[in-house]
Amino acid sequence: MAIFTGAGVAIVTPMRANGDVDYESLHRLIDFQVENQTDAIVIVGTTGEASTLSHEEHIDVIKAAVEFTNHRIPVIAGTGSNSTETAIYLSTEAEKAGADGVLLVSPYYNKATQNGLYQHFAKTAAAIDIPVILYNIQGRTGVNIAPKTIARLVKDVDNIVGVKEASGDISQIAEIMHLTNGEIDLYSGNDDQVIPILSLGGKGVISVLSNVAPRETHEMVAKYLAGDMQGALALQMKYMDLIHALFCEVNPIPVKKATYLMGYGEDALRLPLTVMEPEHAAVLEAEMRRLGIL
Repeated sequence: MAIFTGAGVAIVTPMRANGDVDYESLHRLIDFQVENQTDAIVIVGTTGEASTLSHEEHIDVIKAAVEFTNHRIPVIAGTGSNSTETAIYLSTEAEKAGADGVLLVSPYYNKATQNGLYQHFAKTAAAIDIPVILYNIQGRTGVNIAPKTIARLVKDVDNIVGVKEASGDISQIAEIMHLTNGEIDLYSGNDDQVIPILSLGGKGVISVLSNVAPRETHEMVAKYLAGDMQGALALQMKYMDLIHALFCEVNPIPVKKATYLMGYGEDALRLPLTVMEPEHAAVLEAEMRRLGIL
């Protein structure tokens, strides 16, 4: 059974101007998400600036998300690392904290072989009992998890149950579903490809867009799965300009600006990320106002 079906939010980690995590804003943002039908909280992933959090902060943010969500919807913790031992440590701590599952990005920088990727994911998953979703995003990590490797992991490791696919390669994604006979929980990792991935048997999306339009992103998936493909497609098209604005600079820079404009946290990221360029921010704000988000 899937950890979730629908739209899981790849949620930001609100911060204060001094760089501290703003837990009060995180609490309010999680409440906003739950109240607007988000189907899962995906905490401390790329959008949550996990790469600049200390291990202690990483675990504390997971604990806070579990507490604030309070079993209303699943919490999935980003616990990937380019060190297998670190991934195991963060994953076991996430399980102790009460997370419902973990999201494991492929090891970055190392550029492991497919055999190395297999061993990394298998060893990390073996250290925990909660479900694992793989995260394939070669543009950030420098390595692609091949469909054959994903199929092998799903077959061999009981708690590896899903994949967040952000390769953008629809042919590769189709091959994953072919090699697994569809026996994998497939989630879009790109907000502009939700409908194509649902058409291949996807369960939903792990979404940046959901930070600012949670109800609409949930409805996009819900409509498709209920058979209203035209209604789902209309929502995908309606939000394309906003999606473009949310990715006109590297994620999470634009979405942190967006959540700041909505009143969650300050206009702050941790270096080396910097605040959004003014000309891009003006386009983002205008699009949010056009859609009635602000």
